[in-house]
Amino acid sequence: MVTIYDLAKKTGFSSTTVSKALNNYSDVSQATKAKIIQTAAEMGYLPNSHAQSLSTKKSWTIGVMFSEANEVGLMHPFFNGVIENFRKLAEQNGYDLMFASRNLRNRNISYLEHFVHRAVDGIVIICSDQFDAQVQELISSTIPVVVVDMNNQHCSVVVSNNSKGGELAVEHLYSLGHRKIAHIHGDQTIDVGIERIKGFETAMEKLGLPVLPGYLVNGGFFSVEEGKKAMEKLLELNDIPTAVFVAGDHMAIGAIEAIKEKGLRVPEDVSVIGFDDIEMAHYITPKLTTIRQNTEEIGKKAAELLIEQISQKKKSFLTEVIPVELIIRESCAPVKKEKN
Repeated sequence: MVTIYDLAKKTGFSSTTVSKALNNYSDVSQATKAKIIQTAAEMGYLPNSHAQSLSTKKSWTIGVMFSEANEVGLMHPFFNGVIENFRKLAEQNGYDLMFASRNLRNRNISYLEHFVHRAVDGIVIICSDQFDAQVQELISSTIPVVVVDMNNQHCSVVVSNNSKGGELAVEHLYSLGHRKIAHIHGDQTIDVGIERIKGFETAMEKLGLPVLPGYLVNGGFFSVEEGKKAMEKLLELNDIPTAVFVAGDHMAIGAIEAIKEKGLRVPEDVSVIGFDDIEMAHYITPKLTTIRQNTEEIGKKAAELLIEQISQKKKSFLTEVIPVELIIRESCAPVKKEKN
């Protein structure tokens, strides 16, 4: 069985330094921690979790809670990507993740009570529902918390620059000659839906373009079906848009299906741009032009903020806004010239 002393001999550090590194003490450099943790993994070192908990007064466990209106959780590629990258950094620092079951709501126990009972050191909340009472209860607790995908909370937050993404989408369509640009947006009870509408409206105003009647359509909670229904409403207008910015890739896939069923072509008749850059965007026909969210950076930054709070034993109130990127593929094209 590999011991701390074996790790000390292998790495050249003292047993005290090795112990501190494994327990994430702040007076050990990140480079030293990384080397020791990597060596520990290579040698198959397994710390005694009970002894660790007694010596550090920590459980080395981070709670994970999802709170979204459509309850897709890890089935959504964006959330999956965020949590996977969060997990990698958390595990590198010695933490395990514990996912809260949705069944808690039916067992007369709150998420806060559950996490307190399990003695988690911190909680990451993947959230689009800012009105969820249980989320607000967690945020108000003394447990270190970081929230992903929600703005203006009394805790640390990591979120994409959603409004900028909306601007990039409209500017790209404008550069292709489009002037009749519509927007299928997410529900306005969701922060990301609101921010992407702001970006759309800001860009339209800057470019001197009016938002024509019926060109702003609620696509609900970012599903394929809701995107299809929203696009069908746009196709019923007398003056059909030449381009549509859709606030989520799943909705954009639904919008493309509606356009094809109408007998029109993408992008020849209607250009479509999405938001997220899910894996499926590479494989649909045509390949989807979209705004990429950096799930790797979001997950890593959320883990860093939470682990820092745990280490300092103090809640922080920071907001990290992660840049987005325009990804150009095949679903947008120059506007067709109208025949005289």
